[in-house]
Amino acid sequence: MPQLRWSELTPSERRALLFLFSLEASLLATALTDILRRAPDQVNGPRWAWALASLISFFGPLSYFAFGRKQAS
Repeated sequence: MPQLRWSELTPSERRALLFLFSLEASLLATALTDILRRAPDQVNGPRWAWALASLISFFGPLSYFAFGRKQAS
């Protein structure tokens, strides 16, 4: 599949890519902020590992929010 340049994309494709990029960036920023502010005993596993895992596309931050935080009692 040939790679497309930004100038070759349609305006709707550009908007979709910008939306996905901003969604991924905000998920990453939110996850990293939560990891840094949360006490270590409120995180399942080491915080540094979750910070590294959060760098993996959409799946890292989503998995942190699903599995990395301990539920409040």
